[in-house]
Amino acid sequence: MAVVEYFFTLVSPWTFLGDAAFRGIAQKHGATIRHVPVNMGRVFQATGGLPLAKRSDARKALRMQELKRWRAYRDVPINLEPAHFPVSDQLAAGIVIAAQQTGADVAELCHAFMRAVWIEERDISDTETAIAITNACDLDGKLLSAAASNPSVNAIWERNTDDAIARGVMGAPFYIIDEHTLWGQDRLEFVENILTKR
Repeated sequence: MAVVEYFFTLVSPWTFLGDAAFRGIAQKHGATIRHVPVNMGRVFQATGGLPLAKRSDARKALRMQELKRWRAYRDVPINLEPAHFPVSDQLAAGIVIAAQQTGADVAELCHAFMRAVWIEERDISDTETAIAITNACDLDGKLLSAAASNPSVNAIWERNTDDAIARGVMGAPFYIIDEHTLWGQDRLEFVENILTKR
């Protein structure tokens, strides 16, 4: 069975735009997704990327055009300038990691956090909001939120980030299948092609 390592941040519009399509592709081909939340700020620092606020006006303008194009193409009704972006996803990522430690499938939880940012105008850095989102996924939000503050959970997030940097991850979403590395939800057709040929 193929395994796709899925490196992402929960506040990336590109990750959210491709998330449902990606999960559909994986399911179609019987592939397992390994969700790997990372500290994207550190990834950018290590690989020459810039946070949105520090990019040139030309890059910001093109990003907005691309978001509009992909929003229509993927039929995902994201808010282009949500109320709570940029915002830290450290708490939400910690909840995801803590849920993984219990053996939970975190696909729906990750999608719910992304949807909260890009459609529902919610602040996923707020503890009560994060707990409510987690509870809505039939997980114990209070318990997992408390676990997310444990230094051992943060250490996993940082190790995920170290691994991402070491393996050439430059942005989100990023997919690794065997020797194949693919950056961006606009590479999903290639993800599917690789899975088809395995």
